[in-house]
Amino acid sequence: MADRPSEERRSGSGEEPSIPDDVWDKFLKEAEAGLGSAPKEPSARARMVTERLRQQDARGESPESWRAGPARRERRRVWPVLGVLLAVAVAVVAVKPSVIPGDPFGTKDEGPSTAASPLPAETAAPTAPPSPADSETPSFARPFAGSPAERWADGAAGIVLPKATPVGTLSKAQVEQALRQTRTLLVDANLNSATLRGERPATALGVIEPRQTALLTRLNTSLGKPDEKHDPLSMFSRFDPAEIRLVGDVIKTRGRITFKAGEQSSVAVHADYTFVYPVARTGGSKEVTRTIVRRVLDIEMSDPARYKVTPGKITIRRYDRDVGNSACDVHDGYLHPEFTSDTATGAPPTGPTTDPYDRSKGIDGDPTRGCGTVSRV
Repeated sequence: MADRPSEERRSGSGEEPSIPDDVWDKFLKEAEAGLGSAPKEPSARARMVTERLRQQDARGESPESWRAGPARRERRRVWPVLGVLLAVAVAVVAVKPSVIPGDPFGTKDEGPSTAASPLPAETAAPTAPPSPADSETPSFARPFAGSPAERWADGAAGIVLPKATPVGTLSKAQVEQALRQTRTLLVDANLNSATLRGERPATALGVIEPRQTALLTRLNTSLGKPDEKHDPLSMFSRFDPAEIRLVGDVIKTRGRITFKAGEQSSVAVHADYTFVYPVARTGGSKEVTRTIVRRVLDIEMSDPARYKVTPGKITIRRYDRDVGNSACDVHDGYLHPEFTSDTATGAPPTGPTTDPYDRSKGIDGDPTRGCGTVSRV
């Protein structure tokens, strides 16, 4: 073989190798184990050949190719030793990676992970509020730090539709359409960047049954001339861009959509979602906070073959909201987050303290409960 010198005599030379390979290999193994003794003294002829080769080297003549054999034997002796050293080094690094300068494997603890493992989709009403998160303060790098929402889904990805099935006289396709229209309303009303900066939510308004004239009139009035009785925040999430800006491009979302057979040959869709908005003041402020908005919608889509309804449109039967961390006494149609650096003004809160992340309880729609406080943001 090419990587092992031949033990046969060279044709016409009459010379023999000074130390046979098997003797040399045995010597190496015994030497590594601390056993045995050196090979026997080479023969007189071998010493003569060695002396002649030494003289050739002194004269600068090229050595004969067969002399590559001992060098290769020498490499065979070195590699086992290097292999042992390498195995020891690997074992040490595995036990204590910090011995390598620079921590190339990222083993040093540099605080909480920036990519918390996401929660599975919500398929039923929770039985308790989320556990307390870490006590970190939100920042531009981690706007959801210290919040249960850090593990929630991002934006529209958190609005997962259930698998549609036929309901009453409505086909699977009609039920699926009702679900998709509900999702369209939620996304445009709470996640669309144009809606969030105060523009008209045309897509959301467009999926509502046109025959709901009272509702559409109320919503349009609230968008054009908001006041205490006509509040667009009852359906839409909006921030005044002159005052507030979103931090990053992610809004956290968690909730669920269910459906069942409704009255009058319809499908009844129930949606319950919480949206978490990381925000900062415009003008270069470094403080980050969050506003939390929970919305509950009850929607129906009736069979157009039996009732005078617009095919493909949804009828809104109920819409409730609960907002955490927004001024209660401002009625200009925008959410007004409060920051820890703000100076307290006005009367103290009179309502109860609530956890805006608690989805285990229903929304209290009692308007007389007063403006309360939140236990966390």
